[in-house]
Parts: sequence; structure tokens; C-alpha cells
Amino acid sequence: MKIIVGHTNMDLDCIGSMVLARYLHPDFVPVMSNLIHPSARNLYNLYQYHLGFVHSDELKKENITDVVIVDTRSFSRVKEYFDLFDSSQTKIEIYDHHIAEESDFPEAIIHQGSYGSNTTMLGLKLMENNIAISDKDATIALTAVFSDTGNFTHDNVSDSDFAVASYFLKFGADIKLVNNFIKSFREEYQLSLFHEIMNTLVWQNIKGHQIIFSYYAMEKQAAGLAAVIEEIFNIENPDAIFGVFHFEKPQSTVIIGRSRKNNIDLIEILKPFGGGGHPKAASALVKKEEGREVFRRLLEFLTLNLEKAITAKDIMTSNVVTINENWSLLEASVFFEEKNISGAPVVNDKGDLVGMLTLRDIMNGRKKNQMSLPVKANMKTKLITCSPDITMREIENILFANGIGHLPVMEDGKMSGIITRSDLLRFLQMI
Repeated sequence: MKIIVGHTNMDLDCIGSMVLARYLHPDFVPVMSNLIHPSARNLYNLYQYHLGFVHSDELKKENITDVVIVDTRSFSRVKEYFDLFDSSQTKIEIYDHHIAEESDFPEAIIHQGSYGSNTTMLGLKLMENNIAISDKDATIALTAVFSDTGNFTHDNVSDSDFAVASYFLKFGADIKLVNNFIKSFREEYQLSLFHEIMNTLVWQNIKGHQIIFSYYAMEKQAAGLAAVIEEIFNIENPDAIFGVFHFEKPQSTVIIGRSRKNNIDLIEILKPFGGGGHPKAASALVKKEEGREVFRRLLEFLTLNLEKAITAKDIMTSNVVTINENWSLLEASVFFEEKNISGAPVVNDKGDLVGMLTLRDIMNGRKKNQMSLPVKANMKTKLITCSPDITMREIENILFANGIGHLPVMEDGKMSGIITRSDLLRFLQMI
């Protein structure tokens, strides 16, 4: 028997990957997990008979010769299947977009790539081979891509994700059904939990990073917690969030993390807790340990190991282009054009910062026929500056709250650099 399996607690991307894998491996049988993620239950219930997934219990009587694994390369996440048969001679092929994780299957053939959705990888292979799919499977696959890319807003979204989405629409994917399937909360308890956690959030500044923590004790395990943390993450907009959920029966603790920054790598942070996932979306399950102790260890790890947040000094332009207060406005205008800049700090003959001049100031001077007047007659003298150690979040707030595009960086009373909106934009594209 040849089978297709995905990770335990199958989510939408896992199901979408299994559906497309069946086109690439038509003689393989898809096997369902004992757990289905709440976000996928509605879709699974609607398409249950179409999907035709067999129950894992049916593997007990079979000789499994080949296994295709999708959306994971971790043995612990497919253990429920492999416990049911002797896999010593089984050939394994993996389709997984978690490229930062090490494989627990050293002999396996691995297909991998940097895509927002695992379903995208299989969709590309269908496109390469001109394989047509049914409208139902196209809808399932498109739902998977929308779900795992956060409606194409996650940082790991690639042009390939858009390409396969177009491919699925070509084969009749129903966008109205997709919209219905990707709603955040499927269970009433998720909404109640969301409001309870929102009232107990703790913000901490760790090495310049604004991080939200939430600790919540529950009597027994519950599914759909990641959707709750994701929603809070989007609303509160921290640099990172960690939801720590402790269950009494059985005693275990789940850590769910989300990050916006490359230097808050969740894979590295949750690795000591046995976790995995993506650098900006990961989770971990810790068994037989008090929840508060897990929370303490997490906080300690972050305090000791988290890299310092990027500051003004890291992104500022040190070689600052300045103009003299005694130049005429016309001279400043020509200088701006030569340097292709939209503004510059104004200094006196001693080199001290005394003002700021922008293209808007020059345009106003031109309208008033003041181009022969000195810069100091038209410059802004109410200066907004910053220190070199403020964080990017603070810089962003200063620029936009004051409607300015140039922020001089001052150190010991002297201008050591400048930050522009272009500098900020380059940084935001990097994180």
C-alpha cells in the first residue's frame, strides 16, 4: 500500500497539499490524522466524501511500501501513522516548505522551497506538468494558499503563491467559498478566550523589542488557540507575541509565537522547548512540566539570548549632506537638484545644526519671490531630533506623528547622522 500523510492536527495547508499530492501520485491513498485543526473542520466536513481520506486505523493491516509526507519533515508530527506499521523498508518522499527545519528522515527524497504555502509547491509541479484539477480541488487548494499566507500578507509570500492562486482560479476555484473557509474563529469558545486574553496581556521591553506575553491555564487541551493569538498579534501590533497555555489534563503546556522581525527567530527561540515551524510563526508542546515554569524558562531564554533591537545608529546615514544657513534659497535649490535630495539639515559657519530645509520650503520661497534670500529666512527652526539609541518603532512614531521626512540624530550635542523616510522604508523591507 502506498499512502499520503500530513502532520497531525491537519490544517488547511496540510489538506490542500494532500489533495494536490494525489494528482502527482495517483496510486497513493490519502490518510487522515486523528486530529483536524478547527480552522479546517468546516472545509473537511463539507468535502469529506469528496476527499476520500481513509482512517489511520486501516494502516494496521497493510504493508506500507511508500509514503508521501506533506507540510512537515518532523517525525513527531507524523508519528501517529508510523506507529501503525513497520517502516524499516518504506520509501519516503517529502514535500515541505519549512526549509529552516532539519529532516528526521535522512533517506527521504525531499522537495522544498521558500513559499508562503506548502500547497504552492505542489501547485507549481501541477503547472509544470500541465495537470488539470477539479473545481472542488481547486477551491480546497486556493483556500490552503490564502490561509497559510495570511491572505497574501505574510513575509514569506512569494510570486509563486500568486501564480498558483491564479492557476486554481483558472480551474474554477470558488472565491466565495474560500472566504467562508478562512474565517478566523470557528468556535464560540475562541471568541470568549480572545476577549479574556486581551484583558490580561503583558507588554515587556526586552532589549528594545516590544513583546506581548499571555499566560492562560485551562483544564484540558483545546484546539484553535493559534487563531486567537494570531488575531491578537494583528490587532496589538507588537514586535512579537508569545501565548503560553497550560493544560491540567493531561499536564502539558503549549507555546504559540508570532514575530514581525528577522532578529526574533521563533525557530531558534522555541527549539529548546521542542518546537518548530517558521521563523515568524512557530509553536512548541512541553509535557509534564508546570506551566509557570515553562513561562519562566521562556522569559529567561529571551532575556539572555534575544539580539538587541535595531536602533537609529544602525540605519542612519553618517555622512550627512548639509547646507549653510547663509546660502541663498536659489543656491540651495540647485544643490538639492544636483544631489537628488528632498531636504537637508542647515548648519551655521561653526557646523552647528540650526534648522531644516525641504523642497516644500523652497517651493514656498519661489512663490513669494524670495529665492535670493538666505536659507535661514525660510528654514524651519523648530527641530525634531533623536538620540542614536532609540528603536525603529520609536523612529517610525516620530516621523509619522510629526509629519516629517528627515530626522537628525544627535550625540553629545553634535549631529552624528540623519534618518529619512527612505531609510525607514529600506529597513521595513528588510525585517
